[in-house]
Amino acid sequence: MILTSVFCSKNWKIDAFAREDYIAAKPFSEESSFATLFPKYREKYLREVWSAVTQALDAHHLACTLDLVSGSMSVRTTRKTFDPYIILKGRDLLKLLARGVPVTQAVRILEDSVACDIIKIGSLVRNKERFVKRRQRIIGPDGSTLKAIELLTQCYVLVQGNTVSAMGPYKSLKEVRRIVLDCMKNIHPIYRIKELMIKRELAKDPKLANESWDRFLPKFRKRHLKTSEKTAKKNEALEAKKEARAAAGLPEAGPSKPAKKVYTPFPPAQLPRKIDLQLESGEYFLKSHEKEAKEIERRKQKQTETTAKRRAERAEAFVAPVEEAAPTVEEKRHRKRKAETTEAAVELEEGVERIKKKKKKKAVEDNDY
Repeated sequence: MILTSVFCSKNWKIDAFAREDYIAAKPFSEESSFATLFPKYREKYLREVWSAVTQALDAHHLACTLDLVSGSMSVRTTRKTFDPYIILKGRDLLKLLARGVPVTQAVRILEDSVACDIIKIGSLVRNKERFVKRRQRIIGPDGSTLKAIELLTQCYVLVQGNTVSAMGPYKSLKEVRRIVLDCMKNIHPIYRIKELMIKRELAKDPKLANESWDRFLPKFRKRHLKTSEKTAKKNEALEAKKEARAAAGLPEAGPSKPAKKVYTPFPPAQLPRKIDLQLESGEYFLKSHEKEAKEIERRKQKQTETTAKRRAERAEAFVAPVEEAAPTVEEKRHRKRKAETTEAAVELEEGVERIKKKKKKKAVEDNDY
């Protein structure tokens, strides 16, 4: 119960590993050592700074050796070494020195809060020119992209040859590795940099500490999809369409494939060439000045037709609309008489129809009796 409360506490702090914590233990029963090779161009620099490397490792009771003949560096434990993990830190120090990291930065790996990650990028892109371009994207113009990555992740990043060396906190090293690998997969680092900037601003708000940040982060999609991804996306759209039709109570849509064309083994007829058309019209036998005159005449005729058409369109705006004249007194009287005559004729016809119906009804009654 006590351990649970200690580990779950937010104020739990990792104390540095001191010699007093290991005072009762005996020296290591076996000697541990690691060795690494370094390129030829690093030999001069390593000879100059080896005294500083030896001094940094002596502070943690580690011994080191520089072998210029075989081109290797080695680190090993001594009788005074008390930290069992410090030998791995010494191994990382030698790896960073071999990869081109300056000694002033490399010695920081001996701290407990600093870790390193050497990302191999040489085998991720086959094309050499494409590899160089994508590696340059990590650095950016005048090193601006690399500087932004370092500021946002609090890590030291060095692009050297076929590897990228990074030093910093454990959590930030994951972000650096993600940015580098995505860059080699043709995803520009600026997208991840924007995401990190948004996360840094959101972390300042205590209200969002226990909420999801997905709605604030930008979503970048690939423009070029694989064939399988396109098929999956198309199937998802069809399923959504079917569900929508089912929810609306509509029947399922039938197959929308076009009807197959009738197969014919014979190829289509060959279209006539330009020379054939000129031979049919007789234009092929005309002289150059005659062809020019004919072309000029054709252009003039086309211009005349276009001009006439535009004039007719402009003249339509000036055509007066047809107006209906007001009826005169005589016309009004004539229309009135005609309406009265029509009404009288209709009433007369209705009266005649009523008389006929009465007679017919009376005849039917008489026959019944």
